[in-house]
Parts: sequence; structure tokens; C-alpha cells
Amino acid sequence: MSATQDRVRALFREHLDADRDPDFGVGLGDSGISSMDAVKFVKACGEAFGVERRAEDVADFQTLGDVVTYLDANAG
Repeated sequence: MSATQDRVRALFREHLDADRDPDFGVGLGDSGISSMDAVKFVKACGEAFGVERRAEDVADFQTLGDVVTYLDANAG
């Protein structure tokens, strides 16, 4: 597991009040995340990694794995 996945997992638990491990290959909606929560979560990830995203860009991410891939490529 990558360091980015570990951080995203912690953010998932913190911001979504989840007591389970996220499945990085499952669609965001399929993992029980509402669209509003997805926006907040992706924004929190961006802030944690120093990457800015607009709320409407959340649709670019189909899975948590997509979020991790984006953060790995763009975090500075």
C-alpha cells in the first residue's frame, strides 16, 4: 500500500465518519458516499496534499483509486 493510499484512507475515515477501510477499486457512489460527501472528501484530500480542485471536478474521479492516482501525479 502506498503512502498516498494510507493518507487517503485516514482522510476517508476522518471526513466520512467511516469505521471501515475504503475499497480503492469501487466507485465512489457504490461505496456509499453521497455526491455532497464526495465533494467535501475530494476537497479535503486536495487540501491535505496541497492540490486544488473545483467542486465540479469531482466527477472526474470514478473511484478512490482515481483520487490516489491524481494526488500522486499532482501533489507537490
